[in-house]
Amino acid sequence: MYILYGGPFTRALITEMVMAEGDIAHELRPVDILNNGHRTPEFLKINPAGWVPALITPEGDHLFETPAINLYLAERHELTHLAPAVGDPDRGMFLSGLFSLADELEPAMKRVFYAHRYVVRPEDTAAAKQLALDAALERLQVIEERLSKGGPYYLGERFSLIDLTLSYWTGSLASQGLLEPFPAIGACTALVRARRKLQVHFAQLDEMRVKYAGLLAQDQGVK
Repeated sequence: MYILYGGPFTRALITEMVMAEGDIAHELRPVDILNNGHRTPEFLKINPAGWVPALITPEGDHLFETPAINLYLAERHELTHLAPAVGDPDRGMFLSGLFSLADELEPAMKRVFYAHRYVVRPEDTAAAKQLALDAALERLQVIEERLSKGGPYYLGERFSLIDLTLSYWTGSLASQGLLEPFPAIGACTALVRARRKLQVHFAQLDEMRVKYAGLLAQDQGVK
């Protein structure tokens, strides 16, 4: 059985969604990142980089990096509705879209959520967050143009891991009204969130975002 190290406030939820789509049995072992659970000697034996999620395969291999884990699971379990197989005409565009999210949108969104990690002076946090948000919205504009011309999904009528990953990251933007200029992305994410096996996970994601916002407000002394 797979062992997934993740839990609240981590991207492990995307992997849980992949496992839900594929009915893949696994054990979830929560890691409390708010109290540096990902920096303990025990966890560093699982992933020396100290990042969550991490996946232990049935063979005992330790896998890291969320996009890599998700692609591995989709391909190993032949979830071709998530990842077109080698030789599929959609394969090239799928890889292009998935790696674009991993290389460009995801780093920007991480800086939006954790801007305080990327500044030397606390007073620069707001500016760093805005720069990251601008970069994320610029990337979304490219995706919006593609979806508006050939949607509703990134691969046209075909749902894939690209749409799932995109929907994970855009949830917080939608709650702030920032997705209004991107109606095609909004339509795509609505379809993804309505998938039967994913609804409970997106509900958990929404709850985590509200809770995390509250924790940030407490840290900043906002009543």
